Amino acid sequence: MAGTRRRQVGTVLSDKNDQTIVVGVSWLQRHRVYKKNRRRLTKLVAHDAANAASIGDRVLLEEARPISRTKRWRLVEIVQKVDVAEVQPEEIDRMPGETLGGDSEADEE
Repeated sequence: MAGTRRRQVGTVLSDKNDQTIVVGVSWLQRHRVYKKNRRRLTKLVAHDAANAASIGDRVLLEEARPISRTKRWRLVEIVQKVDVAEVQPEEIDRMPGETLGGDSEADEE
């Protein structure tokens, strides 16, 4: 069994740091008394050398040597890429048909 490394599949929760992603791995824990399962989430910090993964992507991680204080995993591949719409804050606040750059009354005068 020597030489085998653990692998985990999870969802990227954060990609703000350079060459680092935070991945959430979901698993079930059985309650001791009630024998019901409850979903738990473990956050793993992984090394992403190419900054290829983004929030929401399903990724495959592999155990690695310690890369930093918290990084013990590395990105192997992106299993499923998620397309996230790039919406600017100005576009959210603007009403449909309204133009950028100020008052519509000022444009009429």
